[in-house]
This record gives sequence, structure tokens and C-alpha cells, in this order.
Amino acid sequence: MKDLRLRREALAYHAKPQPGKIEVVPTKKHATQRHLALAYSPGVAYPCLEIQKNPHDVYKYTSKGNLVAVISNGTAVLGLGDIGPEASKPVMEGKGVLFKIFAGIDVFDIEIDAKDVDTFVETVKKIAPTFGGINLEDIKAPEAFEIERRLVEELDIPVMHDDQHGTAIISGAALLNALELAGKKIDEIKMVIMGAGAAAISCARLYKKLGVRPENIVMLDSKGVIRRDRENLVPPKSEFATDRDIRTLDEAIEGADVFIGLSVANVLKPEHLKKMAPNPIVFALANPDPEIDYETAMKTRPDVIMATGRSDYPNQVNNVLGFPYIFRGALDVKAKKINDEMKLAAVYALAELAKEPVPEQVNIAYNVKHLSFGRDYIIPKPFDPRLIYKIPPRVAKAAMESGVAREPITDFKKYEEELIERLGLETKQIRLMVNRAKADPKTVVFPEADHPEVVKAAYQAYEEGIARPVLIGNRQIVDQIRRDLAYAEELPVIDPTSPEELQRVDRYAEAYWKMRQRKGMTLLEARRLMRTPNYFGAMMVKTGEADALVTGYSRSFPSSFKPLIQVGGTAPGVKKISSTVLLVTSKGPIFISDAAVMENPTAEELVEITRMTAQTVKMFNLQPVIAMVSFSNFGSSHSPDARKMSRAVQLIKEKYPDLTVDGEIQADFALNREKLKKAFPFSTLAGRKVNTLIMPNLSSANISYKLITELTGAQLVGPILMGMALPLHVVQLGASVDEIVHMTALAVIDAQERQKAKAGA
Repeated sequence: MKDLRLRREALAYHAKPQPGKIEVVPTKKHATQRHLALAYSPGVAYPCLEIQKNPHDVYKYTSKGNLVAVISNGTAVLGLGDIGPEASKPVMEGKGVLFKIFAGIDVFDIEIDAKDVDTFVETVKKIAPTFGGINLEDIKAPEAFEIERRLVEELDIPVMHDDQHGTAIISGAALLNALELAGKKIDEIKMVIMGAGAAAISCARLYKKLGVRPENIVMLDSKGVIRRDRENLVPPKSEFATDRDIRTLDEAIEGADVFIGLSVANVLKPEHLKKMAPNPIVFALANPDPEIDYETAMKTRPDVIMATGRSDYPNQVNNVLGFPYIFRGALDVKAKKINDEMKLAAVYALAELAKEPVPEQVNIAYNVKHLSFGRDYIIPKPFDPRLIYKIPPRVAKAAMESGVAREPITDFKKYEEELIERLGLETKQIRLMVNRAKADPKTVVFPEADHPEVVKAAYQAYEEGIARPVLIGNRQIVDQIRRDLAYAEELPVIDPTSPEELQRVDRYAEAYWKMRQRKGMTLLEARRLMRTPNYFGAMMVKTGEADALVTGYSRSFPSSFKPLIQVGGTAPGVKKISSTVLLVTSKGPIFISDAAVMENPTAEELVEITRMTAQTVKMFNLQPVIAMVSFSNFGSSHSPDARKMSRAVQLIKEKYPDLTVDGEIQADFALNREKLKKAFPFSTLAGRKVNTLIMPNLSSANISYKLITELTGAQLVGPILMGMALPLHVVQLGASVDEIVHMTALAVIDAQERQKAKAGA
């Protein structure tokens, strides 16, 4: 049932709202006839003529320098085998998504209907002028070796077969660190490689360059140890054939220091592991099931240093740690190729990064107190934000030093800043937030479970490990929705109107009545309210029977908010609740306050809104850079709203001098650093990237975030209630499933933070 549901969701994901996962978006203005005349005829003739005079100017006037072709013939796709070029297209589009989100590289995916080497190579060569680099993908061995070799030799742009070199580079970095921890010298170790495909051959070749002696490598395929006396031995395998009198894994593993698995699940048995040398190193990289189960390996040999290809175990060897950043560095110096020096530079950069102090946001995302170099951390995590500015510069330097860079970088400090700005570390914010929630999931109440979208979001949060959902609603209706959506597993469902909940309703009503009996509440009215989902759910959190609540899908914000504030109340020291929203845009995250609660705050209230917003921004592991937004710039208008914002800035700087804040300022100046620096160089915000906008009133904030969301497709998290005594949260009316899931992750993080604060009190 779960596989059927996953199939349905995956197909819908790829088909809607439009087919596929990538699109072409213009990078220049195109609204007027003048723009079109510049983009096409007659204006386009001028860059054409410049490129004709100097072909290298193609990098100056076109997107070639940031465009990679992901090319396959579909002959070795994932674990699916030879499924053909058309069927491989979803995978190639997916690779394009990874290039974009991790390194800001644009991709055209190209699927070629050609299995023989000559046709494939000639086809790629003919289209190569379009691209700044070529990533070969999912091409079966041994053709993959010859295709890559010829294209590297015959083209003057970077070419890399990631299936070969990606795993080699990442595992090479892990190997260096594992050997250091095991106290072993790379030129003395004995290595067994299980598998002889493209990845295994490439790994073995790279390990040799790192210092492993070729005579100390034993490679096996499905027929056993690859020996020189084997008949019909193809050249890539013959490179690693041995003369030793061994034929099986059982014989080869005796006394081995390192096992590299690039084969199939469960081929390395506990008895094999026991035969290895002290402090054995095992990289079991078959996916989804490794050559030996992680728990089994740890139980069998407590001294083992182990890596897998899975994210749920320590030391994940994930190609996304390599290819986006290697191509980024190669493209940025207009490299003619990706050579061994550049690959080795990536290896050493990754190995060194694992030894550096880990940013707190990575610790939080993976729910560890302190990640540090050791047996369970020999390779950086895929969500480490430092990868984008640590790996490409090393690759670029290697390209320059080895003579393949056309445009050397002269200022690497500036280049690192450009890398951070180009991608925007914050674009990973949603993924980091979800990962952080998954690290310590909490019980979250969903009071609107009679709506399919809410049930769908609850199950998604459950299946992704974000939360332990509790659904509140009519049991028959919820069960029918669950069956209609093909969810086999039953999540907890509570119906406050059912007889079995009568005692709990009475208990909640009694507690609620005591809270509000001097505010006009009667016990009879309290009982009536406790039979409604939002009041009941909020009381579950109040009594500690749940950790958080997410509501608002089917009701207006005020009607959803009222039960939560009446049950939860405000946090100590908070006079009024306010809210912010997080918009994850193509230029990074923007927080906008107050977007849902305070209609027309005073200057003094704006101070508190700013303080609470800054705390929320920090909860996302970002440093708040705050603009107090108005239609006026630094006193250019004396209207009440402008004066209010100016007064608020003065009060904030007096009360909270550590906050980076300025205004009043217009939104375009706040968000355009060059414009701001030129017009108002005295501003505290000059040269800073603003990530927080405090609006003068609810109307401007609400309109702004909804316009941005609809017009740009920015991802929304919010409205985020600030100043609540409990983790009770409201999504916007009609929120999408993704928005509800994002809010669920936020609610879990909110509950986590409160739990930590309580424990530390």
C-alpha cells in the first residue's frame, strides 16, 4: 500500500502543476518592445559580432559559462538498468535540480538515443558549443570509460562522468580521514574492492593516486576475484587483476585493512568482517541496502570505521558533496577540463573540512550536540553550508595551477563572497528546518482532520519523520479520507464529540473554566467549547498530552487564533502577541512582520515586534539584519507612519543596541544593497543583506507577503505566532499541503526549543 501511495505521489509530483522539474526562465527584462529589440533582432546582432571576432566572448554575452549539460543514454539508470533515453529523463532533470540548488548551476538535460561509443561521442561533440561543461550520467560500463576518455580529450570544456568520479572523490576524502583515525598509512594498507563497475574502477584509480599501492588492491566482481589468468578480461578490469592465489571474498578479506563495497546488499558477512585487520575500515556503499548492515557491523566489530550511502547512518558517502562544487569551480575559471589535479583538490578539501569546527546550524539540523572529527564523522554532511565556498575555490586553484583555467581568479576572498551571495546559503533553509524537526519529532495535533489536505499533510509529516501526528475530527470522516488517500496505517484520531472522550472534555472544561471564570466564562460554555477541535487540541498542548498544534487551513486567521490565545495565553513578559512570516525566495529568506495580528502597532509596540522577530530569525540560525520599512527614506516625509517608524528605530537602538537595524526606509532600498549604499552610505544597513522587514501595519505586511508568494512562487512558512506561551500555530486559510508540513516542522522546532529552555532553567 505504501509503495502504491508513493508511486501515486511521485507521479503527481512530476506531472503537476506542469510536467517535469526544471524550466527555462529569462534573466533579462522582456516587458517592452525595446527589451525585445535588445534581446533579439536587431540588438542581438552586436554580441553575435563580438563573439565572431573573439569566440571566448561567448562567456561574456551568453549563459554558456553557467550552463552544464547532464547527458545520458539511459543504459545504466540508478538500479533500473537499461531503460532507454526517454525513461532516464526524470533522473537527468533531478540531477539538474541538484546542480541548481546546491551550486547555482543551470542545466539542460540531454537524452541521447545512442548506445555505441562513436555515435554518442559525435553527438555530444556537435552540441558541446552550447555548454560550459558536461556531466555524463547513467551510462553503462565499459562504454562509459571510453566515452568519457574521448570527450575529455576531444573537447575543451569540463567533462566528468559523475557515476565514476563522484563516488571516488567523496569516498577518497572519507578514506584519508578514516586511515588517520585508524592509525594506518595509506601506502601500507591492504584493500578489497567488491564490485568492478564504473564507480569501482574509478575509485580504485583515485585511491592509487592518493597513495594506495596497486599490488595491495584486490578487486572482485560477480565471478569472484579478478585474476590475470581469467579469460576474456576487459581492459578496465585487467588494470586491477591480481596474481595472488585467491579466488573468493572469504580468501581476499583475510587481514584486509579496508573493504570498499560498490556491489549488492549483504555480500559482506560478519565472519568476513571478523577476519579483517584491527580497526577495519568498511565503506558499504550499495544502496538502499549496504553490503553489510550498519548495526550488524558495529556489533561484530566495535572497532570498525564505517561509511554507507545512506543518510540515516553516520558517514554518508553522497555524491552531492562533490559534483555541484567541482563543476562550480571549473566553470568559474572557464576550465578546459576537469583533470586529476582538480579531483584531488576536491578530495583534500572535503577531508580537511571534516576536521574544522562544525557550524551550529549543522549540529542542530542533525540533532547532535557537537559534531566533531571522529569515527562517526569522517566526511562533511550534505547540508553543510560551507561546502559552496570551501570546495569550488580549491578546485579553481587546482585548475589554475595545472594550466587548464582560461580565466584565473585573482581575488579568492572576493570569490568566496560571490559564491555565498550567488547561491544564498539560506536557500537550504526549508531543508535544514525539516531535518532539524526530524532529529527530535514531537506529538503535533491537527484539529482540522475532516479535510483531506490536512490529513495528507499529517501523513506526510509522519512518513518523513517530522512529527507524531494526532488527528482531531469525526472518526468516520477521517477514516474515509484515510482510505480514499490509500493510507494503510492508522494515525491516532480523537473525536471530542464522542462518548469515549466525555471524561477528557469535562477535565479540559474544568481547567479552562478556572482559567477564564473571571472573564465571563461559564462551566457550561467551557464544556461546549471543549467539544470543538481547536479548543480541545489547544488544551491537549496545555496539559502536556501533546507538544504542539497546527491549525488554520479551513478558517480565517482570527477565528483560528482566538481559541489558541484564550487557552495558551502569552509568554511571560509579553504584552501582545505578534507574528512574522518567512518567505524563502530565490534571493534568500525574508521575514516580514507583523503579518497577521497587530493591526496598527505603535512605535513602542514595533520595538517589541522587532525584538520577537529577531529571536525568531535566530531560531532559524540566521543573524537578523532588520529594515524598518516605510514609504519614506530617513526623514523624507513627516507623515505619522514615517515618524512612527523613525521613532521605533531610535527606541530599538537605545534598548537593543546589539541588533542590526535601521530606517525608516523604502523596501527597494532595503533590499538592493548597491542602491542603498549609493544613496544612503551612512545607513547601518549599507553593505548588509537585509533579511527582515518590519512593516508599519498589518495591512502592508499581509499584502506584501501574499503578493510576493503568488507572484514569485516563494515558499511560505507562517504566519509564525510570536509571544505565545505554548507552541500553537496557525497556517493561512487554504494553505497547501507543503505549507502545512513546513508549519508542522516549525511547530516541532518551537516545541524542541521550549523543552530545551525548560530543561536548562
